[in-house]
Amino acid sequence: MYTVYVYKNLRRLELISGNHVIISCGIGLGPAPTGPKMFEGDGKTPEGRYAVCTRNELSKYTLFLGLNYPSPNDASHAFEQGMITSAELEAIRRAHFNGLRPPWDTPLGGQIGIHGGGVELGGILTDNTAGCIALHDNDIKKLWTHADIGTPVIILP
Repeated sequence: MYTVYVYKNLRRLELISGNHVIISCGIGLGPAPTGPKMFEGDGKTPEGRYAVCTRNELSKYTLFLGLNYPSPNDASHAFEQGMITSAELEAIRRAHFNGLRPPWDTPLGGQIGIHGGGVELGGILTDNTAGCIALHDNDIKKLWTHADIGTPVIILP
């Protein structure tokens, strides 16, 4: 069993199996990476426990591992703030319960994932995604071989 850990402050992604680091690579994030994602267009990358819920090998970003953002926790917080409806909250909860992709068309945003096509400036990946986690193409190709549907992804500050 593999788990992906994303360390936003360190700009690092690690794929772990047991106590072994299988992949460790640099990442790029959204243009306002500090703090958790709150709504579509905020330029932030979410924080919390997610899982791979889609895989797109035809993505314009080399390969795309879609995450099941927003989570029930994200949705509950947004509902308490009056950002989403009870129907949207229930749809997100139901998708997670059934292991499906949650709605990506709520005010919380969606289509968050790990993908290739990271843009480098001075040897460092830039923060130019819409909230995704960007890797170099060779790194996403390595991750792709291990990250099946359901692979846990832990995104830390």
